[in-house]
Formats: sequence, structure tokens, C-alpha cells
Amino acid sequence: MAAHTLLMSTGARLRDRRVRLERRATASKAVRGSLVSLAGLVGGPVTNQAGEEVGRLVDVVARLYGAESYPPVTGLILRIGRRRTFLAADAIGKVHAGHVRLRAARVDLRDFSRRPGEALLARDVLDHQLVDVDGVQVTRAADLYLAPLVDRVVLVGVDVSLPTLLRRLGPRRWQARPTPERVLDWQAVAPFAEEATEGPPEVRLRASRTALHRLRPADLADILEDLGRAERQQLLGWLEPEQAADALEEMEPAELEALLREAQPEHAARLVDEMEPDEAADALRDLTPEERESLLTRMPDDRSAELRRLLAHREGTAGGAMTTLLIIVHRDATVAEVRARLAEQAEHRTEIDAVAVVDDEGRLLCDMALFDLAVAEDAAPVADLVAWRAQFGPPVTVRADTPLSEAADQLVAARASSLLVVDDTDRPLGRILADDLLDALLPERGRVHFRRFLQ
Repeated sequence: MAAHTLLMSTGARLRDRRVRLERRATASKAVRGSLVSLAGLVGGPVTNQAGEEVGRLVDVVARLYGAESYPPVTGLILRIGRRRTFLAADAIGKVHAGHVRLRAARVDLRDFSRRPGEALLARDVLDHQLVDVDGVQVTRAADLYLAPLVDRVVLVGVDVSLPTLLRRLGPRRWQARPTPERVLDWQAVAPFAEEATEGPPEVRLRASRTALHRLRPADLADILEDLGRAERQQLLGWLEPEQAADALEEMEPAELEALLREAQPEHAARLVDEMEPDEAADALRDLTPEERESLLTRMPDDRSAELRRLLAHREGTAGGAMTTLLIIVHRDATVAEVRARLAEQAEHRTEIDAVAVVDDEGRLLCDMALFDLAVAEDAAPVADLVAWRAQFGPPVTVRADTPLSEAADQLVAARASSLLVVDDTDRPLGRILADDLLDALLPERGRVHFRRFLQ
């Protein structure tokens, strides 16, 4: 049944993606047949209606960050002699492969001043990094494709294929020929032109930004690892803090360390503050004492104190790998009350697989699995479940100074997915999850993502 449900949900996602693709401009045969290579245009002639050359094309200006699904061309940058000048889009008559023809014999040339949201496509986007939000990967724009759409020229696609790079190295007559071996529709792209622009660009990402928010944390981690320094800081700024923190938790330690060092201290502290306690402590351990203190002093006092307690435990011990995120309930509570406590922590569902039941002194009585709570009656007292669990023996726990190798042996022997860490009086301190043990004991294993494997 679970496999059937998974297949159905996967099929639904694929159908949704197919519908989105069919609605895109590059899916139209008419549009694909009228594609014009930006690389082939740059350096080419711009002629007036009489066929006389007005100048040579230097760049194409488009409103990259606007409300439109496909950025409209708003003008051209021309070289006339030694002068560079701007020609508004309403003067463009026809964009051919390799050259542009204007509407009239006389044209209005003016100085170029960037308006909000505009980018120079050849300078700011061509050969720069992009995020393919459909393929979930970082790529580079080998060429950009323009096409007439309704009554204007728009940017419709990005070519990321190797043959296109080779075509651009060839003779001029080759450069103007589109070779769309692998075209990404512009709606599937998140560009990083902000760092490359002059003036105040206004970043508005529309569909591509929405698509970024749909990606899994592991996919975002892959993207962050592949981006350059400026681009990944920009991507982090687009994400909600919680989503960014989830992605950081999936990154390789060395990449995460570099990212935190690159970020402004206030931003880095905010990201670490959003991470799960054990993941945050691991990230801070990789920094120098000065860097660590700089981030801790920028966090709320209670969060900073919590992380300092975790950092006080030696690396390679249970205390050094545990999370302090615990659900602790008294034995007098009902199952319904415990479920309400769990519902309050829904955002931490991946960190909680059991509930610690304690007595009046706060000492551990039972480590109650969520399955046992799921099948119990709402009105049932937790004490009854504790009594029932007692037949299987006392809960398996470890001390904070227990070596991780020993904790792993106990976890395997108990056939559990986590272990509680307790103090000398059996009061819960934290919990070690199975995946945290694997990360600590097998750091060289890296992260295996199905997406990369299938590619």
C-alpha cells in the first residue's frame, strides 16, 4: 500500500510538471522555430529600414526582474564609432539571426540609464551561473534565446549545452545559428544577475523563486554547494530562514563551514539559530573560537546558552552529538495531552521519534515510542503505557560522556532509532538519533542523493 501511494504521488508530481512544461513558451513549435541566439547577435550589425548600418550591437537590455513570465527586451546597447548609446525597444523592427533591423530610417539614440529590474543580458547573464529549478542543479548559460512573442521580443530560454559553447568558438556564421540541444525554459531558471549589475536592480523572481521554495532541503544543499560565493549568499537571501537552515543541515561540513565564514556575522548567526540544536553545535565546532563566539553573542540569550551547554561536551561523545530537543511528559498525563504536545512540535517531526516519560522528580521511567502512542486510546493514562512497556525491561540510555562507538553498539542492540542521554540521576539531557551517529562515525561517507545518482 505504501509503495502504491508513493507511486501515485510520484505520478501526480510528474503530471503536474508535464502540465507546467506544456504551458511554457519553449514548448511551442512556432516559438522554437523563431529562436534567435543572443551570442550570435552580439557584435552583429543593427540596420535601419533602408538597410543602412546604424551601429554594432553591444548588448541587449531586458527587464529581468519584473512581473512578466518572460523578460521583455526594453532596448539595445549600440556601438557607433567609439560611442556607446541606447536604443529603446519600440524602435526594433525585426530580430534576425545575426542582426537587428529597425522600424525606421531615423532612430532616437540616447544615453543608457538602467531602470529598476533591468539587466544587460550578455554581460550579466550569459556565461553566468543559473539554477535550473526543474532539474535541481546549478548550470551556466552558454547562450540565451530571444523570440517574438505577441508584439514584442522576449527572453524565452537558456541553452546550457556543450555544443553551444563550441559553436560560439567557431566562425561568425556559426555563432548566429541556434543549436538548442538542451534548452531550459526561462520560467525554470533562477538567474543571479544582481551582483553583476550596475545601479540598483530590483530582484523579483516570480515562478523561479516559487519553484525554489518547493525544493527539498537536500536538493537546496546540493545547489548551495555548487554555487559561487556571491550567488549562494544571494540564494540564501531569497529563502525563508527556516528553509535555509534546513538546507544548511544537509550540507557537507566543509561547505557549511565556508558558507558561514562568507556570510555577514548577523546573517550567519540567524541561520545557525534556526538550525536544530545538534546540527547548530556541529556547525559551530568547525569554526575558530573567535568566529564561534562572534556568532553566539549575536543570538538570543537562551539559544546561546543552550548551544554553549552542547559545545561543552567533547566531540566524539554522546553529549557532543545529542540534540536537546526533547518531549518530556509526566506519567500522570493522558495520551491525548501527549499528542497535543507533539502537534506543537510538528516542525521538528524529523527530530522526534519518542517521548520521555518521567516521575515526580524528573527521573526517566520510560522512553515511549511514537507508535505506542499512536495506537493507544486518547483517554488512556500514560502511566498505563509505562506499566505495559516495563515488561520489555528498562529503557536503554547512555551518559553524556559515553563514546559514540559504544552508543552505536547500544542502539543496534536495542533495535531503536534513537537513544536518550541522561545524567547521573537518570534525568534526560538529550537524544541521539541514528542518522547523527552515522554522520559522526562515518564522516567520509558523504551524502547520497537519488537525484545525483540517477543523473
